[in-house]
Amino acid sequence: MNCYCRINLKEREEISRMLATNQSIRSIARVLDRAPSSICRELHRNSRSLVGYRAVSAQRRAMRRSKEPRKQRLLDCYPKLRKQVFRSLAKFWSPEQIAKELSIRYSNNTCMNVSHESIYTYLYALPRGQLKQEVISYLRQHHHVRRPRNKRRLKTNPIQDIISIEERPQEARNRTIPGHWEGDLLMGHNNASALGTLVERSTRFTLLVPLKAKDAFSVRCAFSRELRTLPQQLKRSLTYDQGQEMKEHRLFTAKTKIKVYFAHPHCPWERGTNENTNGLLRQFFPKGTKFSKISRREIKRIQKIFNGRPRKILNWRKPADVFYGLLH
Repeated sequence: MNCYCRINLKEREEISRMLATNQSIRSIARVLDRAPSSICRELHRNSRSLVGYRAVSAQRRAMRRSKEPRKQRLLDCYPKLRKQVFRSLAKFWSPEQIAKELSIRYSNNTCMNVSHESIYTYLYALPRGQLKQEVISYLRQHHHVRRPRNKRRLKTNPIQDIISIEERPQEARNRTIPGHWEGDLLMGHNNASALGTLVERSTRFTLLVPLKAKDAFSVRCAFSRELRTLPQQLKRSLTYDQGQEMKEHRLFTAKTKIKVYFAHPHCPWERGTNENTNGLLRQFFPKGTKFSKISRREIKRIQKIFNGRPRKILNWRKPADVFYGLLH
């Protein structure tokens, strides 16, 4: 999609000529490759009437309007409100908590009410300096730049013939029988590389799978190769999210005899064991790690260390001891 640019003098001259020949707004928009609403707003803003539209005077009005001072922010208008917001931030309150507290405490005073979005906007609009650094340090994530609230997700082809997690057998849900796994990718620097993670639900034993690439073919081959040495009684099912790297799940099932169940979209708690494991692995692979530069030997060394740590969920037994006890 092309970036939006403001109407310029050349386009205003074209609008003026076409209006003089009684052209409609939609026909003008087609010629200029603009939305009809943009032409309509231009006529209402920069002319007193359709007949009186002139390109030079419209350009002059637009330039004058662009230099006018913008509306002052709410926290700049009310110093008492700003002081209250900054005092609560120093207590490490989130902007949403501050906004809710103010709305309750000053329910009859609209001058002391502000939305959490207005607080965020004000904080990130502060000029660089000691004040901004101090204020940002009070926020939970310490982001120095405002992140977009609603990221536009890329449209991808949905995975075909998925089996919902709701059809997963009861033995997998209550962890009574081993052999049911959860899988995911641990993403590296700029999402350019990844590491596969497979976690057995009952023993918490983790397999780290080196990947040459994170496409569906590479992930399927790597996961199949990693699981082929296990006995069939420890290869019962795999629970995965609906990432595109698992779109070859039917071939994976045919090769490994492991049925793949898919969690609902945006429900990571349905694969909580794997999500928790990925968080623990960040101790060894912090965000920004370039997995393409880590050897298989090093990855397997960390896997051995990770599975050799006592786990509270296992009554302080080690996942490796519990898992290999099942093997033998």
